[in-house]
Formats: sequence, C-alpha cells, structure tokens
Amino acid sequence: MAGGFLSLANPAVTLSGIAGNIISFLVFLAPVATFVQVYRKKSTGGFSSVPYVVALFSSVLWIFYALVKTNSRPLLTINAFGCGVEAAYIILYLTYAPRRARLRTLAFFLLLDVAAFALIVAVTLYLIPKPHQVKFLGSVCLAFSMAVFVAPLSIIFKVIKTKSVEFMPIGLSVCLTLSAVAWFCYGLFTKDPYVMYPNVGGFFFSCVQMGLYFWYRKPANTAVLPTTSDAMSPVTIPAAAATQRIIELPAGTHAFTILSVSPVPILGVHKVEVVAAEQPDAAAAAADKDLQLLQNKPEVIEIAAAV
Repeated sequence: MAGGFLSLANPAVTLSGIAGNIISFLVFLAPVATFVQVYRKKSTGGFSSVPYVVALFSSVLWIFYALVKTNSRPLLTINAFGCGVEAAYIILYLTYAPRRARLRTLAFFLLLDVAAFALIVAVTLYLIPKPHQVKFLGSVCLAFSMAVFVAPLSIIFKVIKTKSVEFMPIGLSVCLTLSAVAWFCYGLFTKDPYVMYPNVGGFFFSCVQMGLYFWYRKPANTAVLPTTSDAMSPVTIPAAAATQRIIELPAGTHAFTILSVSPVPILGVHKVEVVAAEQPDAAAAAADKDLQLLQNKPEVIEIAAAV
C-alpha cells in the first residue's frame, strides 16, 4: 500500500494525500483570527475551549493510528501539525481564561487527552493481538470521528431556530467539505475504510451547513427597521404608539426586506410605500420625479404600522 506523499506507483493516493493535507492545514488555522483577538483583549470572551481539546484528542488518536498501521504519512504529518496548533490554542486559552473556565479546561484536557488516550494506547498495545490492532484502533478512530461530525447538529438546529447564520462561517464549512472529499478519496484509494467512512458523514453535514447558510443568509441590501423610539434602546414601543416611521435607505436601493429586531413578533404592516425624497422646492421636486430617479438619489420608505 502506497501511503507516502511522492508515491509514483499510485499518483491518486499521492494527490489525495497532498490535497487533504493542504485543506486540513487551512482548517486547523481557521481559529487564528479568534485567538489574535483573545491575545489583544487579554480575555477569552466567554467562548468554549471544548472544540480545541477535542481536536487535540482527535489528532493524537490519528497519529497513533498512523504509527500502528504504518505507510500513512499524510495522516501522520497533518495530525502532527494539528497537535502543535491545537496545543498552542489551548495554552493561549488557559493564559487568558477566567479561573473557573481555566480549571474546567484543565479537567477536560486531563480526562480526554491524557487519561482516555493513555487507556486506548494501553489497551491497543497490551490487550489486543498485533494482527488486530489496526482494526481495533481504526474502529475507535471511526467512532470518535463520527461523533465529532455529528457535533455540528447543535449549530444546525440553532440556525433553523433563529433563522440566522451568524454562528456558521461559510468559509469553514467550505473547507470542511473539501477536506472530507479529499480524505474520502485518500481512504478509497488506499482501501482504508476507517479513513473513508467518517468523511461520508463529514461531507453530508458540511453540505447541510452550506445549504442552510445560503437559505438563511440576509441580502446585502437588507434594511433593518428599528422597532423602538430610540434605535439604540432595547425597549419596544406599543403597537398603538408606533403609527408611522420614515426610514431613509441608501442611494440606489430599489428592493428591501422588513426584518423584526424585536423579541415581540410584528403583527402586520398596514402600508409600505416608496415615496420621493423631500426637496427644498416641493413644486420643482414634483415636476422632476423622473429626473430624480435617473440621478439615483436616495429614496424613502414610508411605513405605517397596523393598529
């Protein structure tokens, strides 16, 4: 079985292994921007360290699998890089996290990355016969990888519930999809089901995330209409009081979407009308409406709330 990067005997294995390494390299570096902000603010901002502890465990597990199996250099190299990156993320998190979050992260790290990994190593080397070690360890990697790929279900449900893709970066979803395709091909060409099958699930869930992103993403020219007397105030005004609002849109806007930014649903809109912007001379403005549209001047949306 040709598992090296420069195997001329099987170029398909070589190309898929290189592609998997390049894309996974980008995936591992995706959180860099987040941790740059952590370093600048000297605070973790309340986000969780669990994904990085889990990613570190996944990397060391696949390194062990590659060493036991042999001839799996692409798996070995990219996961060695992943170990270093994820360890750096965790160290940075521990440096700036609050005391409670720091202790929780250390406990999870010791439980998963130290105790659980040591148990797997001990069972594989001392309790499993050598001819069956690859099968046992591959089954463990397969089960864990499927669990990791199912984890985005919580994000998917959140997007459907909130109808917002704020917590679903499209760039990462695209990279995960490409990574799943590359590693599926590598597993297929090397006849390694433990690499191939988990990436079927990874491809499926990544495609679902991208589909939801394009379904729920907001148009670039969307106008968010405030539902309060003060745009900065979180307190909504009663429907009886909200009788009319005049919202000026940017120049050139001919399509708009009304979105509720209030926890109270909008019951209805009595009138939506596009009117010409006011001019210093009303008579001249009425006579030159066509000229005003051609000049692409700002329009005004007049909204009278249903009462």
